[in-house]
Amino acid sequence: MPRLLLMPNTLDLGCEPVALDEVLPQGVIKQAAQLEYWVAEDAKSARAFLKRVNEQEPLCKPLQSLSIQVLPKPPKDGRAAPSVEPLLQALQQGHDMGLMSEAGLPAVADPGSLVVAQAHRLGATVVPLSGPNSMVLALAASGLQGQSFAFVGYLPQDTTLRAARLRDLQARSQRDNQTQLLIETPYRNEAVMTALLQHLKPHTRVSVACGLTLPQGWCRTHTVQQWRQNPPAFEKGLPAVFGFLA
Repeated sequence: MPRLLLMPNTLDLGCEPVALDEVLPQGVIKQAAQLEYWVAEDAKSARAFLKRVNEQEPLCKPLQSLSIQVLPKPPKDGRAAPSVEPLLQALQQGHDMGLMSEAGLPAVADPGSLVVAQAHRLGATVVPLSGPNSMVLALAASGLQGQSFAFVGYLPQDTTLRAARLRDLQARSQRDNQTQLLIETPYRNEAVMTALLQHLKPHTRVSVACGLTLPQGWCRTHTVQQWRQNPPAFEKGLPAVFGFLA
């Protein structure tokens, strides 16, 4: 039975790279080195990851000889997502394949879930491998409710819609005692933090996890009132995960 291996990537996209074996188990690095066929969110970042793998464990073939299929961009106009079955031709021919995201674990807050669903339809074995996931790491370090939580993705960019979304999420958090987790592109970190402090109640606890797994990374949790007195400084280009519990 062919396998689809869900290959975790590092969380240092756009930052100074960390040593691969500091964030990935050696067994995962070895499995990555053995794979010839890949589906990736981005070919360039996939090759950069495999180059780092090769520095620790020789690849089964030269990097330029590996097959890397790129996921189609998800449509933004309501159309159905394109079929990913053509990307899995090697899997249908009996070869193991790897699925890779640009950062973290594929298929979690990631279009790779379409590939996983198709692999199940084809009767392949899906194997998740151990590695970093920014949302899980942020939740664990936050001190917020870890028994009930929701990942809500990105906030609307429109200020009115963003305020309404935050009020709705705060009501849900308070009603269900549920932590709300969200992300944003690094250059909007300050805008998100400003919105959280503006629209959430003073005693709502807000956690910010920035640069997880990186040497300069940090995670702090305070009430909105405390954050307003001492707002965080975000390093340029450093990714962050935000969480709050009303």
